[in-house]
Amino acid sequence: LIWVTSTSLSFVLSVLICIVPSASKAVWEKFTPQKKFDRQMYHYGNFSQDFLWGVSSSAYQIEGGWNAEGKGPSVWDTFTQTPGSGVPDNVTGDIACDSYNKLKEDLYMLQALKVKSYRFSLSWSRIFPNGRRESLNQKGVDYYNRLINGLLARKITPMVTIYHWDLPQALQDIGGWQNVQMIDIFNDYCDFCFATFGDRVKFWMTMNDPQGLAWLGYGTGQIPPNMEEPGTAPYEVAHNLIKAHATAYHTYDKTYRASQGGMVSIALNAEWVEPKDINVPRDLVAADRAMQFHLGWFAHPIFKNGDYPEALKAQVLVKSELQGLKTSRLPSFTEEEKNLIKGTADMFCVNHYTSRIVTHVTGAILPPSYQNDRDYTEEEMTDQPTTAIEFTRAVSFGMRRLLNWIKEEYGDPDIYITENSVSTPMEYAYDDIDRVFLYKTYIDEALKAYELDGVKVKGYATYLMDSFQFFHGYQLGFGLHYIDFNNIHRPRIPKFSAHLYYNIMKDNGFSLPDDEKMLYGEFKKDFIWSSATASYQVFICPAVCAVQTIFYLFIMIFFGVKNIKLT
Repeated sequence: LIWVTSTSLSFVLSVLICIVPSASKAVWEKFTPQKKFDRQMYHYGNFSQDFLWGVSSSAYQIEGGWNAEGKGPSVWDTFTQTPGSGVPDNVTGDIACDSYNKLKEDLYMLQALKVKSYRFSLSWSRIFPNGRRESLNQKGVDYYNRLINGLLARKITPMVTIYHWDLPQALQDIGGWQNVQMIDIFNDYCDFCFATFGDRVKFWMTMNDPQGLAWLGYGTGQIPPNMEEPGTAPYEVAHNLIKAHATAYHTYDKTYRASQGGMVSIALNAEWVEPKDINVPRDLVAADRAMQFHLGWFAHPIFKNGDYPEALKAQVLVKSELQGLKTSRLPSFTEEEKNLIKGTADMFCVNHYTSRIVTHVTGAILPPSYQNDRDYTEEEMTDQPTTAIEFTRAVSFGMRRLLNWIKEEYGDPDIYITENSVSTPMEYAYDDIDRVFLYKTYIDEALKAYELDGVKVKGYATYLMDSFQFFHGYQLGFGLHYIDFNNIHRPRIPKFSAHLYYNIMKDNGFSLPDDEKMLYGEFKKDFIWSSATASYQVFICPAVCAVQTIFYLFIMIFFGVKNIKLT
C-alpha cells in the first residue's frame, strides 16, 4: 500500500512540476536531435584574447608537510593516517607532491607551461592550526605569500580556493559543518584571507564542490568526516555551507571590494545528464530533476532566488510526508536568509568531468536518503570512451550542453571551467593519449559553446600534476606532469598532454590548419592549359566521334587551349 501511494504521489508530483523548465527544454531540443557526425564535427576557432588559461590543484592533494612548521591536523590527515581508512594501499597525503618544500619547482613548472592562471587552495589548518584566528601560524601565511608573490612575478593570476574539503580536525571535533557555529568561524577565516592576501589576489572561490562534501562526507561516509546519515545530514550541512558562503561573500563586498577590486564565487561540480528518451515526459522531468539535485542544490539559491529549486523542495517534502514526518527533511531559508544568499557570486565557477543518461524511477521510501529522494537512476553512455574510473566516461559533447544549460538557467553569467581532466593509470605516465584526446575534444566543445552558442566562457583550468586522489590514492594520474611518488625527490616530468596543452594555450584555441584553409590565386602567365584524349576512347564509332571531335575542338578554341595530348 505504501509503494502504491508513493508511486501515485510521485506521479502527481511529476504532473505538478512536470512541465520541463525552459532552460532544460531549450538545451535538449537544440542538441539531442544531433546525429553522431554532428556531435563529433570539429570546430576551429579561438577564444577571446583575455581568456584565462590555467591549471589547478588543492592543498591536501599536493602540499605534503602535514605537520611542518606549526600546521595543525586536518580531517584528511586524521582519516588517511588511521589504519583501514579505505584509501588504496593505505597511502596518505603526508608528503604528496611535497609542494610545501618544492615551491620553486612548482613556480618553474608553471612558468615553463606559460599558463595565465593557477588555481590552488589554502590549507585552513596551516594558517589556523585549530581552525580559529587565535591559533594563527605565521609560517603558513608566509608560505602562501611566497606562492602568490612568485605567481605575480611570473605574470600568473592566482585563483584562490579558501576551503577545499580539508577542515581542521579541531573544528570537526565540535561537529564540523553540522554545527551552525561554523558559519561565523568560516567567515572569520575568510575575512583573514581577504585582509592578508586580497591586495594581490583578485579571484576568490570560498569553497570547492560543496555538493560532494555534503553527500560523500555526511551521507555515504566515503570521505571525511565519514558520517553516514543520508536522510538528514547532507541537507543540514548544505544549508550551513550555503549560508557560510553567502556570509563570506558579503564580508568581502562590504569591507574589501572597494579597495581591492576582486571577484568572489564558489566552485561547483556539475555533471551533464541526458534523458533516456526525449519523447518520454517523465524522463525529461527526471533529467531536469537530476540537474537540480546535483548542481541546482547550491547554484539555485546563489544564482537565482536565494532558495532551493522547486523540484528539490517538492521531492523531499513528499518523501518526508510518506515517512510520517510533519516537516520536510530539507531545511527552509527565512526571507532574510534568501535575501542574504541571492546573488552572492560574481562569476560561475564549474568543475566538470563526465555525463550520464537519466531515467525516471520511483525511489524507495525507507530508509530516508538524499539518493532515494531523487526518483531517478543514472546509466553510462556506453558509446563514449571509458576512463580509468568506473562509471566516469569521457563524454566531451556534454561540456557544450552543460555550458549552454548554465547560460539558460542562471542568466548568462561569466563562466570559468575550474577543473576538467581525465584519469589514466600511473603505468601510462608519459604517453597519456587518453588525456590528449580529452583536452582536444572537451576544450573544443567549450569553444563551440563560446563561438557558436554565445556562452560567456572566460577561462579553463586542468590539473597541474598528478597528486593524491581522494578515492584512489596514487593509483591514478590526472595531471599534465607525472610525479614519481616512489622517488623521495618527487621530480616533475611533463607528459605528452602538457605539450599539447601548451600549444592549445599558445594558439588560444584551435586555429584552422593551413591545409584546411581556402586557397585563392593565379598560375603563372606561361602556364599551359590543355585537355587530353586516348585513341581507344575516341575512335570507336567514326560518325559519333567526328561530332565529338568537332565539339572538343570548338571548346578548346573557345577556352584558348594551347596544347593537346594525343595517343
